[in-house]
Amino acid sequence: MKVEETPLPGIGMRKDIVTASGRRIGTVTQRDGATELIVSREDDPDACVASIPLTAEEASALGNLIGGHQIVAQLTEAHRDLPGVSTRQFLVEADSPYVGRSLGDTRMRTRTSVSLVAVLRRGQVQASPTPDFTLTAGDLLVAVGTSEGLDAAAEILRGG
Repeated sequence: MKVEETPLPGIGMRKDIVTASGRRIGTVTQRDGATELIVSREDDPDACVASIPLTAEEASALGNLIGGHQIVAQLTEAHRDLPGVSTRQFLVEADSPYVGRSLGDTRMRTRTSVSLVAVLRRGQVQASPTPDFTLTAGDLLVAVGTSEGLDAAAEILRGG
């Protein structure tokens, strides 16, 4: 898939793709860092049907939600023949007691036997994060474990 980048003089940068259905979607990142999600008209790629302003946290969360699905699907397929092993993703909410704290502070592995295998942040994957990895709001955690352990891990992220 090709990502088209178009400089917008005096504004910023537009990045978009053409989907398999022929729709053009993308982002405009302005010089001041503001981001908009855009959907172009089918008959005119330069005209927008929708433009949705996103905060940095919203843009990050959206990228993680879209990218996270692919990683979870791959891990689920890899664990398909291992009874009792599940893969799940958790969004670190802004009100989580672990925002700004290290992964080790959660003691997730010790408390639940769940393994955190990746963190998606702003569309980037951090594979096998170490205990000193600092969590931020909008991070999408990809974890592997038993259903019970994954339920407990979700509770830890929500309330400590």
